[in-house]
Amino acid sequence: MRELVKQFLKHGVVGSVAFLVDFALMVILHERLGMDPLAASVVSYVASVVVSYWGSMKWVFSRRDDMSRRKEFVIYMVLSLIGLLLNSACMWLGERSLALAGIDWSHEAHYMAVKVLATFVVTFYNFFSRRRWLDSHDPAHPDYDDDLMW
Repeated sequence: MRELVKQFLKHGVVGSVAFLVDFALMVILHERLGMDPLAASVVSYVASVVVSYWGSMKWVFSRRDDMSRRKEFVIYMVLSLIGLLLNSACMWLGERSLALAGIDWSHEAHYMAVKVLATFVVTFYNFFSRRRWLDSHDPAHPDYDDDLMW
């Protein structure tokens, strides 16, 4: 269990850097270039995946011996696409919820708050899906627990 927590904390560090890229780019695209917040969120998320892939596969997850880099990258991108869909769904739901309350989410910090909440949700999906499909999970390790796989 200790190894899982340590790995999740490393994921948090990498995810924080990726989030900064994601969030900053989203704000720039919306505030400076006038892009719709949902569209800006999609573009920024895709850009942050590059940072996330590099950090995750370099520092968080152990590379699997039975998987080529190409296959690893394809799986990472498929999992990231699902994460993008989850992120976009959270953003859309946030926008709809605010609209029902009579709030235009594209003004002030409303869309930013929705992005933070979406990131919180997607972080857990990203960690556990990548751990399941990309990490080597060494059963010889004393902290290995197959029940934590899914």
